[in-house]
Amino acid sequence: PETTFNPMESLPPFRAVEHRCAALERSAAHCSGQLEPHGAVQQPAARQGAEAERPLARGVAGHQQIRPARASVQDDGAHEQRDDAGRRQHPAHDGGRLVVAARAFAAQVEHREAAAADPGRIRFSPSILPPYMRRSKSIETLLPILYLKGISTGDFSEALAALLGKDAAGLSASAIGRLKDGWLDEHTAWQKRDLSAKRYVYIWADGIHLEARLEDEKQCILVLIGATPEGRKELVGFTDGARESAHDWRDLLLDLKRRGLDVPPRLVIADGALGFLKAAGEVWPKTREQRGWVHKTANVLAKLPKSQQPKAKRALQEVWMAETKAAAELAFEAFIESYALKYDKAADCLSKDRDTLLAFYDFPAEHWKHLRTTNPIESTFATVRHRMIRSKGCLSNRTALTMVFKLIEGAQKSWRRLDGHNQLPKLVLGVTFNNGIEVIAKPIDRQPATAAA
Repeated sequence: PETTFNPMESLPPFRAVEHRCAALERSAAHCSGQLEPHGAVQQPAARQGAEAERPLARGVAGHQQIRPARASVQDDGAHEQRDDAGRRQHPAHDGGRLVVAARAFAAQVEHREAAAADPGRIRFSPSILPPYMRRSKSIETLLPILYLKGISTGDFSEALAALLGKDAAGLSASAIGRLKDGWLDEHTAWQKRDLSAKRYVYIWADGIHLEARLEDEKQCILVLIGATPEGRKELVGFTDGARESAHDWRDLLLDLKRRGLDVPPRLVIADGALGFLKAAGEVWPKTREQRGWVHKTANVLAKLPKSQQPKAKRALQEVWMAETKAAAELAFEAFIESYALKYDKAADCLSKDRDTLLAFYDFPAEHWKHLRTTNPIESTFATVRHRMIRSKGCLSNRTALTMVFKLIEGAQKSWRRLDGHNQLPKLVLGVTFNNGIEVIAKPIDRQPATAAA
């Protein structure tokens, strides 16, 4: 009787691949007519008896293999397969491709297993670059990151040799210097671009302290990112200055107006410590303001003992996660009542910004998650933002601005559109929203005019 053969059971990985290849070769042979399928040819009785006495060949791991039936060769060439036109078909036409693919797959598996078993194999994992940057095909994507981390031009060859190879071209200090000069020209042209055709519904503002020091350690990069009526995020403007200085922010906003950005945004999002909110109120007096909840939560929790922080954090989440503004105000009052008696500084820190913290309820609900934080800016600069230890290298302000420009220019390609971008044109037209829902204006009842008697 025929024995079922399953080569994939109880076999090592590579042996299983060998048996899979053998099965594909047998299948190819069947397709080309070299082997007969089981039961297709009835062998003579004498041969059956001889074959019955002969034990079946044993395969790997004790599995029984089925020998293919011997194809009888006739002089008239009946065993050859021909197409409708009478042309002889090559045996590899049907199954040869399967055999080639199987052998290539087996070789690939063998190579991977050998590489994994090599005890001398070394994996390079640089800590200076984020994981998504380690396989970049373009050196232009890496240079801004390395510059903003404080690596000098002369050290680029050593820093990139491990990634691109020791013989990689274009890593000399002179080549990188020429590339940087080209970026300086691009940045200068971008700073002078015309903004008269631009319109932004939302603008996020933040001040970024880089890991590499600037000429004045107190200075940082002031960044503005806007959302267009189509829902796309764009870099609006940036400059160097003091994060808390309303004067530096005002200069940036006035420069945008001089280049044609006359229409103010509907809402600006920033942190309270910034001088931006004060400057925006002077330049765009009719624009609404929204405080970032992430920084506000951190400021409030910093004024509480650690034992109270987990409970207070949950209470603050109930405020900004409420479905309606009325529910948020109830949770707001509950927090003030709970902590005002013992922790008045924490309660005052929250209560002084009530209106700006809850402004997002007057905008579409699809936009709330975008409006409660300054995440569009923070996520872009996460790899180069100053945390605890600052680099010893020092950048000139002009070089830092150019590298920030190239960093954001590359990041803009992966920025996705705002959720609910179809609601943005309604805001441009002046449609109002209440608790995230569009307010439908009721038609004015008009009394029919009557003729005077």
